[in-house]
Amino acid sequence: MKPVTKRTLSLLVGLGLGVAVTGTAWSQDTLQDIMKARGLTQKDILAAAKTYTPSGGRDEYIALSSGGQSGQMIVYGIPSMRILKYIGVFTPEPWQGYGFDEESKAVLRQGNILGKEINYGDTHHPAFSETDGDYDGKYVFINDKANPRVAVIDLHDFETKQIVVNPLFKSEHGGAFATPNTEYVIEATQYAAPYDKKYHPLEKFNDEYRGGVTYWKFNKEKGRLEPENSFTLELPPYSQDLSDAGKGPSYGWSFTNSFCTERYVGGIEKGRPPYEAGCSAKDTDFLHVVNWKKAAELVKAGKGTEINGMQVLPMDVSIAEGILFLIPEPKSPHGVDVTPDGTKIIVNGKLDTHMSVYDFAKIQKAIKDKNFEGKDPYGIPIIPIQDVLHLQLEVGLGPLHTQFDSKKCVAYTSLYVDSQIVKWDFCEGKVLDKISIHYNVGHLMTMEGDTVDPDGKYLVSLNKLAIDRFNPVGPLHPQNHQLIDISGDKMELLYDMPLPLGEPHYVAAIKADKLQPEVRYKSGWNSRTDSKSEYAVRAGREKTERTCDDSGKCKVEVFGSLIRSHITPETIEAEVGDEVLIHLTNLERAEDEVHGFAMYGHNVQLSVEPGKTSTARLMATEEGVFPYYCTEFCSALHLEMQGYLLVKPKGYKATVGEGEVGTSYTKADYEKQVKENIATQAVIDEVVGFITSHNYKDFPTVVGLVEDATDQLNFAADAKAKSEAAAAKEDWQNAMLWANQWWQYQVKTADLGLRAKTYLEQNNAKKIK
Repeated sequence: MKPVTKRTLSLLVGLGLGVAVTGTAWSQDTLQDIMKARGLTQKDILAAAKTYTPSGGRDEYIALSSGGQSGQMIVYGIPSMRILKYIGVFTPEPWQGYGFDEESKAVLRQGNILGKEINYGDTHHPAFSETDGDYDGKYVFINDKANPRVAVIDLHDFETKQIVVNPLFKSEHGGAFATPNTEYVIEATQYAAPYDKKYHPLEKFNDEYRGGVTYWKFNKEKGRLEPENSFTLELPPYSQDLSDAGKGPSYGWSFTNSFCTERYVGGIEKGRPPYEAGCSAKDTDFLHVVNWKKAAELVKAGKGTEINGMQVLPMDVSIAEGILFLIPEPKSPHGVDVTPDGTKIIVNGKLDTHMSVYDFAKIQKAIKDKNFEGKDPYGIPIIPIQDVLHLQLEVGLGPLHTQFDSKKCVAYTSLYVDSQIVKWDFCEGKVLDKISIHYNVGHLMTMEGDTVDPDGKYLVSLNKLAIDRFNPVGPLHPQNHQLIDISGDKMELLYDMPLPLGEPHYVAAIKADKLQPEVRYKSGWNSRTDSKSEYAVRAGREKTERTCDDSGKCKVEVFGSLIRSHITPETIEAEVGDEVLIHLTNLERAEDEVHGFAMYGHNVQLSVEPGKTSTARLMATEEGVFPYYCTEFCSALHLEMQGYLLVKPKGYKATVGEGEVGTSYTKADYEKQVKENIATQAVIDEVVGFITSHNYKDFPTVVGLVEDATDQLNFAADAKAKSEAAAAKEDWQNAMLWANQWWQYQVKTADLGLRAKTYLEQNNAKKIK
């Protein structure tokens, strides 16, 4: 092996290829010392141990949380409660380039309403796709309360792929809820409104305003909702709320609760009592019971009416066909949950202290026997509550939402007013335990707690208020998600997690091993359409084209690439008035080698993951010099990953002659650099020897690293050839620059090689004999 120069040695030590430091200084503090200094109890230490996930460790569950007013989703791990990602859904999110690149803009613009760009959403209820009533880890759906929409997030890459707008509703809260095989995603309206887009006075509320439940058809093969195969059930102008789909014996049915069945219209500015007075006057509201399977058959048979492009099943048809019924339920409910075995339906009313457990078999018998206590003002049959109740149990003040345990008959309900979680037995009607939380819990979530096979183990309390739990950061406090251990007979509070993004309304958690996300895309991939991008390029085939039409409008189109540590092209030229399209393909195949692309003054920010192709569109409205650069710190030469958009005045003619730019180099500079390169290559060869002498092909992560390293070595070979050609002509300027570029590729190769070597060592790769 040739001697290594000081510069190369410093570089390789920095990359971790040098001599390792074996001595480690450990703190001499004992656990007791730390407990005393911080005022910790043994209970605190046990709670910390239950949530601690060591460096490089993985969580058992992944939680997908609504992001509330952020219009996004939040991904975090359980039990560590570490936030892993925000997902842009209804709101632009610059870290992912969501709403900035043309590919994601196309998705965001699917959510336009009344011809307007809607860049705000209020996300509420996530729902995983299901197979046989269990989470399958393929997709998650999320609704927008502010602008009735539903989005599809593909868990293959945790990106939003589709947004559909409800053409009938003006608001909604009850979405999204998946049927057991994800045949449909259920979305219920909230505040009644006319289905058309015309003015209707509130005096005609009873007759011309309507509620409804939409059943969005989902194509599991394509991973998309199909509006053309979806339908809506027309409902009275009650405020429909949350829904749940039946399972097992109740499969094919869905249940939607409601409030303000008084149909009261407020107006304090007109001297009338407010909405809250009239919308809570009755002792009960209505649970809607729908045979969605038969409803779908009726729509297919032509029984629906098309309104705004959506098939609507009128109320009179639903009543005549026996697919829609009402059951009284506790006042102001906010939650209807089908038990894991599908035999019971649990409803909690925020203004009632009781849990009401309905028996599905009794509901079916009442329907069969036509046992109705009357009809509502719209002719919908009302089933007597006492004839279908399994039991009612007093649990506390403000019951809001229920989830289930792996233990038979065990449920957990949030008590908003009491700021407690209650554990109870819904078979025998017994309160088993209570725990105080901080403060005013809304929804709660257990691990896979609304499937046919809940996991139990942990519960997350989604608290609306934090008050004194965290360091003060101004009047706007974070939300507080509290992790609770439910594995034993008594609940134990483990962890407080501040969530500083909107009001996360509901969360769903899935076993982490059900998720198999990709770590890189196929080369040149449009991630939003899940297809090959028409703008993808391969290394060495980058190009820039400028074309003008007959009217004189010109377009500059760049087909470029990103790879450590340069952007190709490094210079883009345009004239004032040109439209500029910049298509960039990330050529990396190594995991986590993301590149970004931002430009001065043009609202451009791309996130280009390995293999992805993304497009930035801008108008060159002003002459000038506009630097661009990579926004992701991708390598030691990240800061050198730069370029310029040069916008010339219209019709500009160059007058400045070509000249040498930068430092001048000599033959001695060139020879010194070549010596450096030879020594560096010797070190790389040693690393390559280690990798190839082990079973590296059994490790996909290492294979990706090796592929990228091979590319870098190929680039190095090309730069070496150009360097030697320039040297042969005694062009020491270009000879030195190309020799340095040759070394830069070697540096990147060494970086990749080290990561591959370390991975093999950490995963106990076998040496090939």
